[in-house]
Amino acid sequence: MPVRIVTDSSASLSEDVIEELGITVVDLHVMEDEERHEAFTSGLSALELTAAYARQLERGGDEGVLALHLSKNLSSTWSAAVQAAAVFPDNMVRVLDTGSVGMAIGAAAMAAAKLASQGKDLDTCQEMAIDTLERSSTWIYLHRIDEIRKSGRISATTAVLSAALLATKPIMQIKDGRLELVGKTRTQSKAFTKLVELVIERAHEDPVFIAIQHNEAEESAGDLRDMFEEVLPEGSSFMTMPMEETLSVHTGEGAVGVSAVFADRPEDFSTVS
Repeated sequence: MPVRIVTDSSASLSEDVIEELGITVVDLHVMEDEERHEAFTSGLSALELTAAYARQLERGGDEGVLALHLSKNLSSTWSAAVQAAAVFPDNMVRVLDTGSVGMAIGAAAMAAAKLASQGKDLDTCQEMAIDTLERSSTWIYLHRIDEIRKSGRISATTAVLSAALLATKPIMQIKDGRLELVGKTRTQSKAFTKLVELVIERAHEDPVFIAIQHNEAEESAGDLRDMFEEVLPEGSSFMTMPMEETLSVHTGEGAVGVSAVFADRPEDFSTVS
């Protein structure tokens, strides 16, 4: 039996992909604050993850579990996963600090699961996941900033600037596991143009995997995909999907996320002529 890949619902994998690749997804929690009439999220507990890892070790014949969860700076899930992994001997459960969220993690889980299905060992699957994460970037266009301000999941610097962003359409990027402001525009069309420019600059004329997620913004996501398809090199691939619930709670209606996996790591660019 192969190595088992475990992630959480923030990875945004579709049911078809989960079933095809045999990936285990543990759902994060979304709850309702009845007094404020607002939704909020909660990370997974060590007990929940211990149970999930144990089931997968049994299914995999103790070949090992690779766990990929959202950034430790965005959720308590990572620390709970580390506690859960410590229950098992011989480093059989390995927890990566992905430093990311969304389909960047999903892509890493998919890549590792494909190798697992081929009978590759835990070390090889882990190396593939790390490599995929290192070649990925994630940006989020916010139609409004109310939800992200309330969530407390932006960096301290961006929080200070948040009042100045009220009249803008900011673009955030996951950097070092945190949401950082990388651009602000007055209109959605300008924001999308900026997103395309950021990806083109990073792609270095190589094919790119692009995953676009949207929160009640299907038409906008389709427009952005069209823009990418028009300018990215042949061989690039694309996915478009609704934003996973635990992410949409924090990004607000109209948000569009872009996760890209590139052919090279950023540090490789200086060696490419």
